[in-house]
Parts: sequence; C-alpha cells; structure tokens
Amino acid sequence: MANKSYSLAHTKWMCKYHIVFTPKYRRKEIYNQVRKDLIEIFKRLCKYRGVEILEGHMMPDHVHMLVAILPKISVSSFVGYLKGKSSLMIFEKHASLKYKYGNRKFWAEGYYVSSVGLNEATVAKYIREQEAHGCSGIDD
Repeated sequence: MANKSYSLAHTKWMCKYHIVFTPKYRRKEIYNQVRKDLIEIFKRLCKYRGVEILEGHMMPDHVHMLVAILPKISVSSFVGYLKGKSSLMIFEKHASLKYKYGNRKFWAEGYYVSSVGLNEATVAKYIREQEAHGCSGIDD
C-alpha cells in the first residue's frame, strides 16, 4: 500500500494526505447514529470526487482521514467540498442539530493537513490507533 501509485491518461501520481478536522466549537457530537451517517456520507462524497479513503477514524470531537486525492484537485477545495456537503447532508438527516449549530455549519473553520509521502504506513498506524480510545473507523 505504501508505494501504490495511481495513474491517469498521461500522469502517474501518489498524492496522499492526512487530514484532521473538528465539529464547530469542538462539540462532542460524533456519536452513535450521527457517526454512522457521517461514515456513509464521507464514503459517498469521496466516491463522487474520485478520492480514495485509505484510513479513517472518528473521535467524539474530531475526524482523522488518510486520503489519496487526484492531483487535479487541490486539498483545500476537497476539504471545503467534504465539510460543506457533509454539513448539509447531516443537517438533512438530523434536523435537531440545527439548533446547536447556527447557519448550517457543522464543522469548525480550518483543518490540519499533512502530505504523507512514503510515510503512509506510519500515518495509517497512527490513525488506526485512534481506535484504542473506543472509536470506530470510517472504513468499517
């Protein structure tokens, strides 16, 4: 998995990123049904954009993802798309959350991103170990 490269018509690439983002005010909202729905939403949105989720775990107050993003998509535009669309979709399924999160913004502004390079195994292990705290993964 660490040296897997992808290809388009005239391009070989290996653009993998570790992304971390949090709910607004770092509220601990990612539990039970919301978590299950977010996992499905993330999988669907990534599939729409051609992004592969290599590893992922949800903590009660933040999300870790290791993703392979096409080189024609910037990381900032992908994270904006993922957070924006998932906010709309989660409020559609869980209308009661609208009262805690004004303006239909489920996620806090900003995110952490790190390019993985050839350290993919180390980053994947770190994300997997988040599960030791009793959290389920995105790739269930």
